[in-house]
Amino acid sequence: MARKSVFLSFLFLTPADFRLIIKFRVYFLIQLQEKTMKTTLENKKLTIYLEGRIDTTNAPTVEEEIFAALEKSQGADIVLDAAALAYISSAGLRVLMKLKKRIDTTLPVVNVSPEVYDIFETTGFTTLLDVQKKLREISVEGCEVVGEGANGKVYRLDEETIIKVFAPGVPLQTVQEERNIAQAAFVAGVPTAISYDVAKVGESYGAVYEMLHAKTLSAFIVEHPQQAEEMGRRMGALLKELHHTPASTGKLPNMLSVYKERAQKMEKYLTKEELKKLMLAYDQLEERSTMLHGDYHPKNIMYMDGELLFIDMGDVGYGHPLLDLGGSYVAMEHIGKVNPAMTQKYIGIDFETLTRVWKSLLGEYFGEAHAEEGRKLAEIYGEAKYALTPFIYTKMTEDMANDLVARTRKTGFNNPDFDIGPALHRSISFD
Repeated sequence: MARKSVFLSFLFLTPADFRLIIKFRVYFLIQLQEKTMKTTLENKKLTIYLEGRIDTTNAPTVEEEIFAALEKSQGADIVLDAAALAYISSAGLRVLMKLKKRIDTTLPVVNVSPEVYDIFETTGFTTLLDVQKKLREISVEGCEVVGEGANGKVYRLDEETIIKVFAPGVPLQTVQEERNIAQAAFVAGVPTAISYDVAKVGESYGAVYEMLHAKTLSAFIVEHPQQAEEMGRRMGALLKELHHTPASTGKLPNMLSVYKERAQKMEKYLTKEELKKLMLAYDQLEERSTMLHGDYHPKNIMYMDGELLFIDMGDVGYGHPLLDLGGSYVAMEHIGKVNPAMTQKYIGIDFETLTRVWKSLLGEYFGEAHAEEGRKLAEIYGEAKYALTPFIYTKMTEDMANDLVARTRKTGFNNPDFDIGPALHRSISFD
């Protein structure tokens, strides 16, 4: 009935009405033709904004405009922003394939809506291009702060999830890498929280995780100080279990290589002899595919229904176990030796109680007969890690770096009397 009425209405249009309709249609098509593709060039990165629908009717024009922008910005990295892209057909996908072949490198397509992402995924283009979904935006206003560290804060979103919001300036790639590492650890069988997506929080980025209805092991020990030694032994057993977990070397960073690269960068601060000593210590460590946590201490473990679970998986990688034990030394012994009050601030436990935990951890991990040698080895690689702080702590200024190096020359790794002999003549096997 509706179609019949529309047809009848056309019978009563005058020639002038038809000319007006045709004129409007021609004007509309001209406007579409004249609309140019939006692009931006900043810091040698060319961003091309895909909009509306890309199909057989406009794919040739889109291709022409993309390659014209490419010619004007030779040498720039290419990023396609699909925030305003509503649909892309096979014709549009072929244009992107041509672009990928032309630049012969990774082609990121960012801010992709779920609907458009489905098209990329169904056609296999998520394996050909670096297709990234548009981040959801989350507000943490009014949310409870359940944790805080050097890199940001953790907020409770609801009864099921939390979000770790990184400090302003931390790039999206860093946040995504931490989330990906956490997922790889979980898949490998490491007891840790389930990780979800990455979200935009104001001017910062955050990673969403499962809300563990638990408390940190630090908090549990404070409430039950009589169990400090027992928790230390359980930490040692858990760490040993982790170090018998094979890592996915294709998805996780090689931490020995990372530390050696950082050590080489210390050339600007150290004398030739100091740098040689630092590299010599790392050269004693054989390559291994052992899973490492990277920041293992009681505040990065949750106590839930009697079970210990890892959290804060941003530093997970693979390598020699002494790299992990060195990090634990910094958190559980070094900080307290410098200033006993600092362990309460950073770990949440007084230095005396933390020392009891640390000694029990070492005894369980190495066996009581080798605990002291193990502690000395952890000290060597812990002090070495502390000496690399200028290339670990991203907020460190040049003055702060110079002050830290001066301190390590007085009492730390760079002191001429600091002995690395146990690392050169190690009797403990990590097989």
